Amino acid sequence: MQHLLAEVSAHHFPNPSATADQVDSFESRVGWQLDSDMRAFYLHCDGATLFAPRERAPNYRILSLAEIERARITMRHEDSDTYGSASWYTLLYLQDGDYVLVDVGHPVDGRYVLLDAFHETYPAVEQIAASFSEFLAKALASGNAYFWLTE
Repeated sequence: MQHLLAEVSAHHFPNPSATADQVDSFESRVGWQLDSDMRAFYLHCDGATLFAPRERAPNYRILSLAEIERARITMRHEDSDTYGSASWYTLLYLQDGDYVLVDVGHPVDGRYVLLDAFHETYPAVEQIAASFSEFLAKALASGNAYFWLTE
């Protein structure tokens, strides 16, 4: 994870890091703990944009801790099981208005999987990475393309 964080800092647009208190407050607010990949990222930078600064509407905008919320509230403005699992949370905003979600209800080897949430078909989702570090590595290597749509 450290080499990915170094690349984000050197070639992309990270926010200032979150403090340990901010991480604790976030975890208290949402009721789940960041996995080790996500904790390392947020202690390094509290969100980031990849390939372009935020004002240029980048394809990848990793949300700050303050922006992360239950996906069904963001996607459908209602906290109802009709609109997806309670364990899905927004993690990235994509320039096209869609999101990448983190599923905190089903960790695999201590890490959360990431899901593609296409606005038009939500709550149907598709797994696109087994962990945040896998997602970040593929995103950084993508040349600013949505890697899961080009594979």
